[in-house]
Amino acid sequence: MYSKILLPVDGSVLSHDSANAGLELARQLQASVVTAFIAPTYQYPVYSEFIPPVSQTDEEYQAAMTAMAETYFQPVKEAANSLGIIVQTETRFSDSTAKEIVHIAQRHGCDLIFMGSHGRSGLGNFLLGSVTTKVLSICQIPVLVHRIKHG
Repeated sequence: MYSKILLPVDGSVLSHDSANAGLELARQLQASVVTAFIAPTYQYPVYSEFIPPVSQTDEEYQAAMTAMAETYFQPVKEAANSLGIIVQTETRFSDSTAKEIVHIAQRHGCDLIFMGSHGRSGLGNFLLGSVTTKVLSICQIPVLVHRIKHG
């Protein structure tokens, strides 16, 4: 049915729970997994007359975000390994998270995107998150939206 599943992660509890559910689906389907983190692009500090000497550089920002992504990927990699699932990781920088999720899925030949209904920018238990909604509206690849059961 599906042979390669994209699991976007953002460090939220929901994305962690969704990644675990996605891994279980991948195990049942004997599919491989790509997990991705999309960081916002670096924003240069804007000051009227100067840039302070302690300002973070683009390279420092990218290194910090890449290290953060690895902390998000580690539990997914460990769980995938314990389930015998092949997993690839990818960190990208973009201010258009939904478009980047779709591009990553296309580049890796994913035939399913498995993601949570809301993450950091969650709008409540009954609404889909803005990133998930955008992915659903622009993507030709099937998207399975994972909903956490509350109480």
